[in-house]
Amino acid sequence: MSGVPKRVGVIGGGRMGAGIAQVFAVAGAVVTVVEPDADAARARIRAGLDRAAERGKLTEDAATVLGRVELTRDLPADAELVIEAVPEDASLKTQVLAAAEKVVGDDAVLSTNTSSLSIAGLAEGLLRPGRFVGMHFFNPVPASELVEIVVGPRTAQAVGEAAAGWAGALGKTAIVVRDSPGFATSRLGVLLGLEAIRMLEEGVADAASIDRAMELGYRHPMGPLRSTDLVGLDVRLAIAEHLHRELGDRFAPPRLLRDKVARGELGRKSGQGFYSWEAS
Repeated sequence: MSGVPKRVGVIGGGRMGAGIAQVFAVAGAVVTVVEPDADAARARIRAGLDRAAERGKLTEDAATVLGRVELTRDLPADAELVIEAVPEDASLKTQVLAAAEKVVGDDAVLSTNTSSLSIAGLAEGLLRPGRFVGMHFFNPVPASELVEIVVGPRTAQAVGEAAAGWAGALGKTAIVVRDSPGFATSRLGVLLGLEAIRMLEEGVADAASIDRAMELGYRHPMGPLRSTDLVGLDVRLAIAEHLHRELGDRFAPPRLLRDKVARGELGRKSGQGFYSWEAS
């Protein structure tokens, strides 16, 4: 399948939802973002489009692209693709997806942006689990090159292929993985991040040195501690706790991570994590 759906619904207008809305709008889709705080979501999307324009990444002016984005509390019934991008809470996501399924047509594809939760588990509340697939985007969505397509045990083959095609139409590379705890990316990324936190906790090196070791020694574009700050320490902790339950002690969250989250040091969004972001 080439091109993107003409009408896309995005549930959640936070950093991830706003980024997903932006890339689909840039690709030509009419995007409805379901978000109670419409002003904040619109500001995020506008800021993202302005950054893209400054880097010469837009073929249209930002205002034209933003004109294809509407913010509302109601999902459009004619959405061909719905992407859920609410916080990483299984019960919340299950509730949101079940409600969305009742609004859209039988042929619509439902998708979740979860980074670790079971696709099979989230599909349990759906009447049409064959139309459900994981589309795991990465932060920041406009700049990231990857979309992880997660195929559940009941996902129809055509739906997985369509999702991968849509990712390609966004100018991104899709990888297709089987539904398993942490999929491919979170499982590897969280494990590296947790070990980096343990090294910091043990005084092996400071945060900048640990990150520089991976950036220069292994050609990672960003070190694991800075990456954790961007993802959010609370988000990383929640994923680690989930993987700890599913896969065992190698994913046990370090005390330093728990302590920082308890103090509200959540990374860039709070101004302090393993780095200070006050001036960013």
